[in-house]
Amino acid sequence: MDKYLEPTYLLDFNDQTIHDLIETTGWNKLDEKEKILQIYNYVRDTIKFGYNTEDNIPASKILDDGYGQCNTKGILLMALLRAVKIPCRFHGFSVDKKLQKGIMTGIWYKLCPESIIHSRVEIIYNNSWLSLEGVILDGPYLKSMQVMFKGNEKNFMGYGVATADLLQPEIYWNGNSTFIQKDAITSDLGIFDNPDLFFNKHSQSLNLPEKILYRNIVRHILNNNVERIRMRG
Repeated sequence: MDKYLEPTYLLDFNDQTIHDLIETTGWNKLDEKEKILQIYNYVRDTIKFGYNTEDNIPASKILDDGYGQCNTKGILLMALLRAVKIPCRFHGFSVDKKLQKGIMTGIWYKLCPESIIHSRVEIIYNNSWLSLEGVILDGPYLKSMQVMFKGNEKNFMGYGVATADLLQPEIYWNGNSTFIQKDAITSDLGIFDNPDLFFNKHSQSLNLPEKILYRNIVRHILNNNVERIRMRG
């Protein structure tokens, strides 16, 4: 299990900001289930849904940003879990770009690659591997989505959601796997000991000018769209 507990460049849980958070919350003093539950809920709801500069940035930077998407929230979740001795690994996928429709619109949606890199964290609990994908969307954002699409909740895809039931998504953890985007998955890219190994092999299908455009313009548009949706709730 040692390889599932190690720090890495991205899982920098020895950083002072993460150390201080662990101390302040007292997570390290809880039993195993409560550790997982409280960290899971923290990453889901305290860290808002949003778009960072890149997918492969250290957990301490994601914590400082205060927001993230599937890949970045996953990195932070892994770092916090490993900091309190919960073994975890990284599972990579690609998803249909329809997942982003509604947040990403117009020319930006047309320019978006058809296949997008996606990931989720997996933990060992009660001798089984469980998936923790349900942390991606914060509560206020999801609540606004449920209001916006009342009556159209079944087999929902778009706005960062891909689930069989928008009203009752599988996002609450009680010793189970959780999901919020799994229905958009188009291919399985494999299981990795840590996100560093995954991102050394896989990245979003963007050339250098597109990466610069995303970092400096597109992600700010997306974050503004997300915040407008969140405020509707």
